[in-house]
Amino acid sequence: MNDDRAPQPAPAPQPAQARRARSISPRLVRAMDTAATVHDGQVRKGSGIPYVAHLFGVMHIASTVTDDEDVLIAALLHDTLEDVPDRYPEAAMRRDFGDRVTDIVVGVTKDASLGSWQDRADAYLRHLEHDAPDESVLVSACDKLHNLTSILADHANLGDGLWTRFNSGKERQQWWYAAIAGVVARRLPHFPLNDEFSRLVAELQRI
Repeated sequence: MNDDRAPQPAPAPQPAQARRARSISPRLVRAMDTAATVHDGQVRKGSGIPYVAHLFGVMHIASTVTDDEDVLIAALLHDTLEDVPDRYPEAAMRRDFGDRVTDIVVGVTKDASLGSWQDRADAYLRHLEHDAPDESVLVSACDKLHNLTSILADHANLGDGLWTRFNSGKERQQWWYAAIAGVVARRLPHFPLNDEFSRLVAELQRI
């Protein structure tokens, strides 16, 4: 049959964000629910912002550089074993989300048995540089990028009073973020956000 109707235009390509939003899996939703539940009642230091906002922020940054669901779940749960192991221990994470997710999270978890802030920081850096999987390095980078963005925004409002929130002073925070950026640049030289990381670290050094 001859059809004289004008051809219909092809559907416009959908933005990547729209495609990803519709492809969120039940497993990723379960990880979101888990993060919100186990960190319930926690707030960001000095701000009163629910801590889960940080976790979702880290996952969002990770989602701009990878579609690996295990990495996104690890981004959501990256502080769980360090901050609330009594609420959600490692065995539960392995049961619910598997060994790969848990190993990524373990790779970004400070050793609570070490007494001082500096000892914990040094051990974290050594592990991140030499032993942690690449995925842990990526999650650590996204975590620190989100922290840096928050610190710089808060400093613009609070000035040097900001540093009273931390167990370590300004100089140690400046050292810490520069050291992490260095590890990330060496371990993941092609990480798309290395330049942004360096820019934020330089801005932190100037305040």
